Parts: sequence; C-alpha cells; structure tokens
Amino acid sequence: MANAEHSGRPAGAFGATAVGATRARLHAARLGLWAVAAVLAVRQVAVVLSTPRGERLTDLETWVGQNGVLHVKGSLYDSTRFTGTPFGGLVLKPLTRAAEQALGWGWTFGSLLLVVALGLVAARALPEPVTRRASLLAAPVAISLLMLSLPVRNALWLGQTSILPVLLVLCGCFVARGERTSGVLIGVAAAFQPTVLLFAPLVWFTGRRRAALSTGLTFLACTLLAWAAMPHDSYTYWVHHMAGTGLGGKADDLANQSLHGALLRLGLSGPLEIGLFLALGAAVAVLGVRRAVRYARDGQLLLAVAITGCAAIAVSPTTWQHQLLWVLLAVVGRVGRRASDRLVWPVAVVLVMTLPARMMLPNMAALYPLRDNVVLLAALAAATVVPFLSRTSPYFYRPVPTEYAEQPPARWRRVPLVPFLRRVLTRPNLLLELLLIRVTYAAYQQVRLAATGGTNSGGRARAEAHGHQVLDIERFLHIDVEHWANHAVVRVDWLRNFFDFYYESFHFVVPLSVLALLYWRRPVDYRWARSALGFATLLALVGFWLYPLAPPRLMPHLGIIDTVHGVQDFSQPDYGTLTALTNQYAAMPSLHFGWSLWCGLVIAIVAPKWWMKALGLLHPLFTVSAIVATGNHWVLDAVGGAVVVAAGFALTYALQGPRGRMTSTTAAREEDAARPLEPERERAAGA
Repeated sequence: MANAEHSGRPAGAFGATAVGATRARLHAARLGLWAVAAVLAVRQVAVVLSTPRGERLTDLETWVGQNGVLHVKGSLYDSTRFTGTPFGGLVLKPLTRAAEQALGWGWTFGSLLLVVALGLVAARALPEPVTRRASLLAAPVAISLLMLSLPVRNALWLGQTSILPVLLVLCGCFVARGERTSGVLIGVAAAFQPTVLLFAPLVWFTGRRRAALSTGLTFLACTLLAWAAMPHDSYTYWVHHMAGTGLGGKADDLANQSLHGALLRLGLSGPLEIGLFLALGAAVAVLGVRRAVRYARDGQLLLAVAITGCAAIAVSPTTWQHQLLWVLLAVVGRVGRRASDRLVWPVAVVLVMTLPARMMLPNMAALYPLRDNVVLLAALAAATVVPFLSRTSPYFYRPVPTEYAEQPPARWRRVPLVPFLRRVLTRPNLLLELLLIRVTYAAYQQVRLAATGGTNSGGRARAEAHGHQVLDIERFLHIDVEHWANHAVVRVDWLRNFFDFYYESFHFVVPLSVLALLYWRRPVDYRWARSALGFATLLALVGFWLYPLAPPRLMPHLGIIDTVHGVQDFSQPDYGTLTALTNQYAAMPSLHFGWSLWCGLVIAIVAPKWWMKALGLLHPLFTVSAIVATGNHWVLDAVGGAVVVAAGFALTYALQGPRGRMTSTTAAREEDAARPLEPERERAAGA
C-alpha cells in the first residue's frame, strides 16, 4: 500500500486489477475446457459414424438388424442378444422404426446429448459451498471426463442405453422438485437396471420416505406393465434367467465387472460360488448403503449416490463395461489430509475409467486376477473402504499445505518459464508416482511398437535403410567400431558374458534404484531428476517414431554376432522374450545409454563423496561399451541418447528453474532427523 500511495495511484486499483486478471484467466480456462469437451465429443461421434455399419452400434442392430426385434415376432431374448429388462424392450421397441431409418445418427447424437446432460447435472450436484473457480470449470471438466471414459465410449460404440439410468437417478436426486417426482425418476431407472433399486434404502434412510415408496411403486408398475404387454419375455427375464442372469455374453467374461463374474474367473462354480456371491453381495450392499447414508447426511449427496452405484455394480449378477459409470462419479470424494495426497484418488479413478487394464498393470500372470478385475476393485474400494473425508473434518477444505523450497536465482530473466512449479520439500505420494510411472511406461511401449505400424516386421525395410545411412556417417567420421568391438568381445568368454549380463540387467535396475534412493533421501532432487528423465524419454519417443533404425545385430551381411539373443534368422528374427511386445527398431536415440547417462549425471551431482560420483560415471561407460559390443546399438545411437538427456535437463531448467539448493532450514531439519538418540537421552537423564 505504501508503494501504491507513493506512486500516486490509489491502493484499491491494484486489488481491482488483480481480481480482473484472475477473472480473465478463469474465463479463458473455461473457454479452453469447453473447447476440449467439444473436440472430444466430435471425435467420439466421428469414430462411431466412420466405422462400417456392421461393426458399430452392434447392440442396436439387435433391434433393427435382419433378425432384430422389429422383424421377428418371437421373444426378445430368443431372437437377439438383448440383455435389458422387458420394460426396456417395451420402451425401445416403438423407436426402432425410426432408428432403422437413420441408424447411427439419431442414436449417437441422442446419446451424446445424454452425456452432456449428465455432466451438467453432476457439476450442479457438487456439495456447497462451491468456489467460483469450481462453478465455472466443473461442467466442462465433467463432460470431458465422461467423453474419455470407457463406459461412455463403449455405450456410444455399441448403441447401449446405460447412460439413461444414471441420468435419471441424478435428476431424481438433484433436479426433480418434490419427493414423488424424485422417486418416479429413480423407479424408472430401476426398471431399466434392477440393481438401481439399491437407491431406495438410501432415499429412505436419509428421510425421504415418500421418494423411496414412489421408487418401489414406479418400478413395480413399469415391470407389471411390461409383464402384461410381453408375458413370455417377462417370464424369461425374471424367472428363467433370475433378473437377467446369463443373458448376453458369458458371465465369466472379462467385461462382466461384478462379484459374480470375478468369482467365476477365479475358478469357483456351482452352489459354492452362488452362496459366496450372495453373502459377499449382501455385505457389500449393507456396508455401501450405510456409508452412503452417512455421507448424504454430511451434505455430500453426489458422493453418496456414487457409493451406492458402486455397490450396485458389485452386487449385480452381470455388470457390463457400459454400466460402470458410477465409479467415475466417485471422483468427487476427497481423500487424504495432506494437499499432496489429494490427487491420488481422483487420478486413480480417472486412469481406471479411461485406460485399458493392461496399461494399468504389467503383463504378469501373478497380477492377472488384479488386472482382470481392476474396475470391480475400484468400485468395491469406493463402496466399502476408501476413507472419504467428512465435511466436518478440518482437512476437508484446508489440507495440510505443501512445503516449498526457496527458489534459487536463475541465470536468465525468463527462467523458469512456469514459475508456479516451485520446488517441493516433501515427498510426493508414492502410489501416485507408481501410477504415473506405470502409465507412462505403458504409453512408451505403445509408441515404440506403433512406430513400425504395430508390428516388429512392419518397418523393417525402412529401418534397414536408416541403418545403412548411420553406418555411412560413421565410416565418414571413422567411428564405425561396431564390427571390431563385437568380434573382439566374442573371443573372450568372460568378457562376453559380462557385457551380456550388464546389457540385460542394469537397464531398469539402476534408474529405478536411483529414483528410489532420491525419493527416500532427497525428495527435492527426486522431482528435479524425475522431470529430466521424463522429458528425455518423451524426446526419445519422438525419435523412435520419426526415425526407426535397425541395430547392427539386425543388419544382414554385416557379420555382427548377436551375443544376447543368438544367431538370427533374418526371415523371422528372434528378439527374445520381448519379440511381441517391443519395437526392436527403436534404436535412435539409445535409451539404454541415455538412461545410464542420466543415472551417472544425477549421481555425480547429488552424491556427497567423490568415489560415489566416480562410481556413478562408470555406469554410462560400461553401458555404452555393452550396447556396442553386443551388437545392439550403433555408436551414433549413444550420441543421440546423450542429446536427449541433455535436452531433458535443459527443459527442466527452462520450465522449472535451476535445481533447488539445500537451504539452512532444510539442512537443519535433516540434521535433526539424522542425529542419534543417545545424546538426547543422556541429556534428559542428566536433567
């Protein structure tokens, strides 16, 4: 204020300017998010409508296809793959004539409007008080997440109606005026998906008993109406198939993310499986509804709805992929007392609901039960065990703040380019780090393989042509030592075995060990080093995509001996156990050398003793010797690896500024933590 007065301008002008700038940024962010939501919507429509007619909207084809409901006079369930309730068939059958005339367009755009309405209602249902930023950004963020989610994409692709029951429940809870109207909407939703009846106890125990009664009566009326119109189909659904059990695909299919499907996939069957399913289902339903009632009374009704929906997913005999939207709604729950922990639950939910399970977990047999049921496990966690914060908790609105290090001075004025990325003193959440590392590595694998058209042999000719280019450059520079080094090592058995072991073993072990040590002992340096490694890897992926390159061992007529994988049949090259998983033409730049150089530089910068620094720098030296001697890389590949690592550190410096220094406060804190306890005890005893 003193500076403002001396400058001759009123102090309030600065406050008004700051508020105006904040509003402008919020409105710009809102427009940007709406643009993202629009792009995602257009993309989903384009994907569906650009697919050949016989391959899209396959569930809708059961109505209007050659043997669909519209053309066959028999049962809904005998003539098609229809798995919905008889009431759903009764409602949709009159629409099939129009759907046949404009199959795809009307259904797809109608489903898209339902998704938009669902996002708007969910954004409106956020618990009060809602900040201005949340009120402006919630709707486009919700719609974008829905567009990206696997259930919505699956529903649009198949032509399913699974979005409608979720929207009806949300409208009944947050939009409808009057308990009877609310109950009618939820009852109609239950007529489409019977497990939605689980919302009746939620409504009853939260004091809206008229709504609960209306829900039950509406469901009963709709079901009886369908029974009167289609008695044979109603008997088939409710009696012969026990509320739809066994309709559609096999119950043990991976797409069935219910407790029943999980137990069948674990090998259980017969009375034992049925009894266990009923017992577990009852326990999940009771516990889920109790938790939902508690959060509804706490003022978090949207979270209560999500918890009840997650319980319904688990207890349903069959819960197909397009019926899993309830899990995504659970993203509104707040978990964790620290600000750094708040992102773990929403990030985990978004990843589970937007990415295939194989990208979440490694392709290991021991993890198959976890990977095959990852959405079910997320639903069970939300319904029964995740400790969502109550609004009465002091950490609900004010989590424990993150500690930041002092920003060291930068050498150039415009560094850092992103000044709000300050150095954090505390460790990041380990689960969040593991999730991000796993997803990043899965994307890395996909890009490596896609660089050659999805197969290892797809880009062979181009990769070999690039190999000859690299060899010509090395000959011009007189650094073509691959053949000499390879044959020199092959003659010495112990040296060959050493380089083979080093090549196969240290590529992942050393970087992960360095990251683990930094995470535990030096969290500030961990974030800096991790960012540099991430940038280097992303740049390397660009190189793999633009310049597929055959390594020396896969270049015919060069006489290079593959010491790791053995003699190659170039008509069917063998790349070892990773033949079907990785692109063997991702050689330029060499991440084997790049990651080892990153390790060496980080150790040399961070390690406190000279011999540690020297030992760290030996790792890239041994690695470059191993990749050349075993015939897996050219010398120029190592140069490319060094370039992307240098660029990674440079980008980290440019975006975040220089590496955080150890301040006196941080040093004192670490010294106190490392000080032995005995002197303290002696002083206490003396006192």
